[in-house]
Amino acid sequence: MARFVIARLFASIFLYFAITLFVFVVFFVMPQPTIRAPGRGGNASDYDIHNSLRLHGTLPQQYVEFSWGIVRHGSLGTSYQNRRDVTDMIVAAAPVTLSLLFGGLIFWLLMALPIGILSAMRPRSLLDRGGMVFVLIGVSAHPAWLGLVLSWLLGFHWHIVPFTGYCEMFSPTTICGGPTQWAYHLLLPWFTFALLFAAIYARMIRASVLETLDEEYVRTARAKGAGEAKVLKSHVLRNAMLPIVTMVGMDIGTALGGVIFIESVFGLPGLGGMLRQAITAKDLPVMLGVVTFTTIGILLLNLTIDISYAFIDPRVRFAQGGLIRKRSPAASRSRTVGEPAATTS
Repeated sequence: MARFVIARLFASIFLYFAITLFVFVVFFVMPQPTIRAPGRGGNASDYDIHNSLRLHGTLPQQYVEFSWGIVRHGSLGTSYQNRRDVTDMIVAAAPVTLSLLFGGLIFWLLMALPIGILSAMRPRSLLDRGGMVFVLIGVSAHPAWLGLVLSWLLGFHWHIVPFTGYCEMFSPTTICGGPTQWAYHLLLPWFTFALLFAAIYARMIRASVLETLDEEYVRTARAKGAGEAKVLKSHVLRNAMLPIVTMVGMDIGTALGGVIFIESVFGLPGLGGMLRQAITAKDLPVMLGVVTFTTIGILLLNLTIDISYAFIDPRVRFAQGGLIRKRSPAASRSRTVGEPAATTS
């Protein structure tokens, strides 16, 4: 287990340097547009662009300074527009985006799990067919369109939840503050965000559970007299959820793209709005800072998913520089859903 964690950690570090190098090349080697720098009385020169990030010397030296500044000092430069430290701006905006991301993740799993499992237990039923309609709506809808429709219907027309604004979670001195108001103002963004992914995951869970129900070990458990609830909990869900855990890690990057649209619709002061303003103003340090921060966040989340996957499936082991799955002869005859053939050692 320790070798597996160390291997994934080194892989994440390698990906960090590879991605930041690519981002660095895109932002600093390719030709840059003319940037208006308020307070300077004119356009920002190449010296202004590199000096704002404290970069000097040759290109390799600049990349080393850029990476070391992030690792050692957490420095991402200074904004062209307001001369604020980019790291401070990200620290202020990141909790909003992370609240939306993780709250939406919990919502979409709470919606997808019961729909997918019940649809698999009763295939071709009314619930199963209704789930297909739910999937088509969720897959076809654009985040901005879905947010506007739900905002008008649930917020403006029915007055069930607020359709704009954000409350700090820890602000007891303000009217709009505290955990209750924080969650209340995020209910509609969470629900909108969850609809985009819950539909897809409901069908994935349905297919995974259906395939697992046909495995030999499930039929054996039923033949031995195990109850349906025990079979579902101990044999079906544990194996059927393995590909879902993997997909959650893969979809984090896509989810961040949806967050940008949702923050724009509901006026949330998160990283999405910050990036949109930086692109409009051609504020290079802010754009670079947001991209770098989200890259590090995605790598950390994927590392966490990989480690949790190893705990969920104890057959996962790291050996001889590769990921293998050790199985008993009985398990090798009934492979888990979506897994390749086992490699024996």
